[in-house]
Amino acid sequence: MTRSKADPIDELADLISPFEQRGMDLSLERMQRALSDLANPCVDVPAVQVVGTNGKGSIACMIHSGLTAAGLNSGLTTSPHLISWCERICINKQPIELPQLRQRLKQLQALARQHNLTPFEQLITAALVHFEANALDWLVLEAGLGGRLDATTAHPNRPLIAIGSIGMDHCEHLGHSLTAISSEKAAVIGPGAHVVSAPQHEAVAQVLEERSQEMGATLEWVEPLSEDWELGLAGHLQRRNGAVARAALRRMNALGSSISEAQIRQGLAQARWPGRLQTLQWKHHSVRVDGAHNPDAAQQLALERGGWSQPGHQQIWILGIQRHKQAPEMLNLLLEPDDEAWIVPVPGHLSWTADMLNEICPRHAQQLRSASSVENVLISLSKKTANRPMPTPVIAGSLYLIGALLAEGVLKEA
Repeated sequence: MTRSKADPIDELADLISPFEQRGMDLSLERMQRALSDLANPCVDVPAVQVVGTNGKGSIACMIHSGLTAAGLNSGLTTSPHLISWCERICINKQPIELPQLRQRLKQLQALARQHNLTPFEQLITAALVHFEANALDWLVLEAGLGGRLDATTAHPNRPLIAIGSIGMDHCEHLGHSLTAISSEKAAVIGPGAHVVSAPQHEAVAQVLEERSQEMGATLEWVEPLSEDWELGLAGHLQRRNGAVARAALRRMNALGSSISEAQIRQGLAQARWPGRLQTLQWKHHSVRVDGAHNPDAAQQLALERGGWSQPGHQQIWILGIQRHKQAPEMLNLLLEPDDEAWIVPVPGHLSWTADMLNEICPRHAQQLRSASSVENVLISLSKKTANRPMPTPVIAGSLYLIGALLAEGVLKEA
């Protein structure tokens, strides 16, 4: 179903304040006090906490899908959402209904005010309360930012940690080096936990090894899945994410669950995670979308390009990148000499403009174009190619941009 941004069916402004009002305010103590007041909902339910810079949503999604395929009841929390707040809280692959979410948030309003919870903390608290009301075997908690002070870390029962690729992002909050950023994320590793990680940069791997040793945790490194694994998520990167998910699911057998290899294969094949290297439709034209919003993700997207494009073939990019992101570095990784890039604003967010990027990246000046919206670019491209197939553009730079395009009905599933 297509929803406009103003559709009241998904309006929670009376219960969740806009992010911009509070900004990033990380603190574990608020969440710990709030959950303590609620008698620590789901304290007896083990959780796999998923951290990383890129791929953690995909990993969480695949783990959740594997648990569902195995007939185990699990709750999943992810962020951000594309269209609906309800996407952030799922049980057995079914999002919470909006009336239920409103009810949970209303019940927690006094507690949220008392402990000055951020919107993200409110949602994680609501998720745990919702999960408590259902008989669940596992929780899958995707960290929002970092790890050490993330709201998901307040859940005390986290015997399993899954780690996606760690790179440079959110430097203003996590630090300006890989060592600093990985230290923030590695802090989620608790005593005796089992940690599963994708291959990492040497500096990151050293931090993970040291933290695991310090906490008496076991650290398992995994290599990407072979080509004989069918994955529901597109892209070579997902073989690395899938390997982390598979290892986490297999480890659950040592923690009291029963999950077969066949069920893991089924779960990974049935996983769906919109907005990540996905082909969508604009009118009768195909477009590719990807939420890549930092240099590491841009580098991976550039590598994925080989799957649909021949060397030297021009690619048209439509990029919406928030102002606090590393847009110049992303352009350097994405653009080949013959490419064209349209720079558009991310709706509702302070964004990079073509003029700003031209000044910082003069070598790309002849490649950059400015437009007020993605739809205007698509209209222009379709007019230029009226008598031949329109080239398939790639829309990237922000999940918020992709979510807005889906919510407004500009793009639809193929």
